[in-house]
Amino acid sequence: MAPQQAPPQDAASTEAASNNATSKTAAPGQDPARAAWLGLLARSDPALLAARMEALTAEMDPVPTSRWLRAPETGSTMIRGRTGGTGAPFNLGEMTVTRCTLALQDGTVGHAMVPGRDRAHAERVALADALLCRPATRAMVEREVLAPLTDAAEAKARDRAEKAEATKVDFFTMVRGEDA
Repeated sequence: MAPQQAPPQDAASTEAASNNATSKTAAPGQDPARAAWLGLLARSDPALLAARMEALTAEMDPVPTSRWLRAPETGSTMIRGRTGGTGAPFNLGEMTVTRCTLALQDGTVGHAMVPGRDRAHAERVALADALLCRPATRAMVEREVLAPLTDAAEAKARDRAEKAEATKVDFFTMVRGEDA
């Protein structure tokens, strides 16, 4: 179900088409809900996302067609950190990412940037993003894809917290007889 590569265009018409298509939805950084689902989708287990997207597309009639605005490509991005979590930002290092952008037949645009080199995972994230931006398909995608991914992420976080709690050491001070 991969989108077909769009015919080559000059840079000006590609940018104009992209700007025209993105006007239908807010940019990922401008909508907190969209930023949250993009983060969940990108961090999700690729096999689980593949299974959920397959189940979703089996329910959809018809499955929306799409075309690439930016085919999946692998590169690197700089990861930034902050001293103590709130201090001055610094460059922590580089991370390999795969990104892509697609447009559905109605012009709705979906973006993806996922850690690693998994192009198929990036494609699924972009398609899910585009479907979540469409009012007609949003509820179905939230129910069939986001809810199970949220449950899996919460279970993983609980498991990690339980493992960390098992290694916790409680330090205490004993009162010595002469200090009492």
